Amino acid sequence: MAASASSNLLTPSVNKQSLSSLSSKLPLSSCFSVTLRRRRTAAAPRFVVVSMDAKPTVLVAEKLGEAGLDLLKDFANVDCSYNLSPEELCTKISLCDALIVRSGTKVNREVFESSGGRLKVVGRAGVGIDNVDLAAATEHGCLVVNAPTANTVAAAEHGIALLTAMARNIAQADASVKAGKWQRNKYVGVSLVGKTLAVMGFGKVGSEVARRAKGLGMHVIAHDPYAPADRARAIGVELVSFDEAIATADFISLHMPLTPTTSKILNDETFAKMKKGVRIINVARGGVIDEEALVKALDAGIVAQAALDVFTVEPPPKDSKLIQHERVTVTPHLGASTMEAQEGVAIEVAEAVVGALKGELAATAVNAPMVPAEVLAELKPFVVLAEKLGRLAVQLVAGGSGVKSVKVTYASARAPDDLDTRVLRAMITKGLIEPISSVFVNLVNADFTAKQRGLRISEERIILDGSPESPLEFIQVQIANVESRFASAISESGEIKVEGRVKDGIPHLTRVGSFEVDVSLEGSIILCRQVDQPGMIGKVGSVLGEENVNISFMSVGRFAPRNQAVMAIGVDEQPSKEVLKKIGDIPAIEEFVFIKV
Repeated sequence: MAASASSNLLTPSVNKQSLSSLSSKLPLSSCFSVTLRRRRTAAAPRFVVVSMDAKPTVLVAEKLGEAGLDLLKDFANVDCSYNLSPEELCTKISLCDALIVRSGTKVNREVFESSGGRLKVVGRAGVGIDNVDLAAATEHGCLVVNAPTANTVAAAEHGIALLTAMARNIAQADASVKAGKWQRNKYVGVSLVGKTLAVMGFGKVGSEVARRAKGLGMHVIAHDPYAPADRARAIGVELVSFDEAIATADFISLHMPLTPTTSKILNDETFAKMKKGVRIINVARGGVIDEEALVKALDAGIVAQAALDVFTVEPPPKDSKLIQHERVTVTPHLGASTMEAQEGVAIEVAEAVVGALKGELAATAVNAPMVPAEVLAELKPFVVLAEKLGRLAVQLVAGGSGVKSVKVTYASARAPDDLDTRVLRAMITKGLIEPISSVFVNLVNADFTAKQRGLRISEERIILDGSPESPLEFIQVQIANVESRFASAISESGEIKVEGRVKDGIPHLTRVGSFEVDVSLEGSIILCRQVDQPGMIGKVGSVLGEENVNISFMSVGRFAPRNQAVMAIGVDEQPSKEVLKKIGDIPAIEEFVFIKV
């Protein structure tokens, strides 16, 4: 297969000019750095319009705190109707401009269809939105907002409560005394002072747990690929790799979202790497722990104790070995269950709903507003490319590196005002954040979500000579000031760099670091740095073929014959760890990485 040399890099006559992708569309958040000579500036769009001669009507379908109700009543007519059947909800909804629910009400497609287009916003009093059909909401032009921050302190406090209760056997000792026993010697605990706590996920809740644990005299380390190192250092926390965190911790507190990447992240393999006698706390999501593996680790003495507020299935089976285990402390998903948190949720969701009804962009929106069909149709393949480049780039970041600075470059022959790239930037943000986050990133909340994570995105436009028939020639994503899992992805200027183009409607990866490649961004990709020599494609292909892993594309980029080269391989199936090890054992392979796109 022919290799593409970097000396053949396309170098058209260009005029570089910085670009605000929302320059004439939307005001930019302060987390984005761009400059542009604006040709014209239009007012920010409003996605919801309410008649000013009548109050809107808000249907509150589940119990909401009084503080939230008071906010709503100052602006709208409020109908508190609880325990509605699906039929009753569909009947009422045609008379309502907004709907507020908790987790017990299903807001499905039938609800949106029954609204006749009047329903403008759905507020979820809480974080999860599993009970709301986001696709149907977007199709019907309805904004969906939630209340993601009000529960932070409550969840952190519950995590600390479980940590201390577990360390001193509070639950077990309480049950023993109430059973008429007095077993002081049986329930000797462990001290927290000087012990190492690994906080797995250093977001809002994780950082608050870390602050409180420091106050208890614990040494706190954390793992989170997005957490800025300076923010961690400010509260005396050291960011480390995943393996270092689990290997050195006396206590492990989980605060990561449940995503395909984190599902059962604590399993037989990871438990085997832990210090014997480690203690586990989980107030995040039940699915991040393989519960059968945890039982085995408890029985083997690898895990001394566990304190759990969340489970894979809720409520868990009554005969669950994990629930009944004598060294496990459990609570029924009480992380957000404080009076103060419930009032905070009510206020947060009420403010979001009122803001949306006023026509303001909601920072807590979890679905995208409607984008003109003609714009989406033209940009559709580039939207896919943008998200996949974001996903690819962030998976190249080494664990422990905080992603803080991202630069996006668009190359196009179109004038700045003729190319609306706000959807592309939102999708790059989505790709960067969603693989390790439970946040839904979209056109509405992309700027806010990036800012909350300390992620600064700058944009640059390269204006090409030629026909403006195609909206874009290529998109390039660079991540600065991070280490890479694949050293060859680092460009000459020191950033992780990936670049892609759309070919025949399909997104392609065309550059990694300083190496040109050409591989379809479908399925998954294996990147290998190798010594350029005959037979390498065959050797890697044979390893994959022997394990029935189908290759969809393969491309090699090199500086010069018999020098270093990068091989990009598209695969339809995920290779096993054994297959990847065999690839790494090929003598001429200097490094490799497997990435899901």
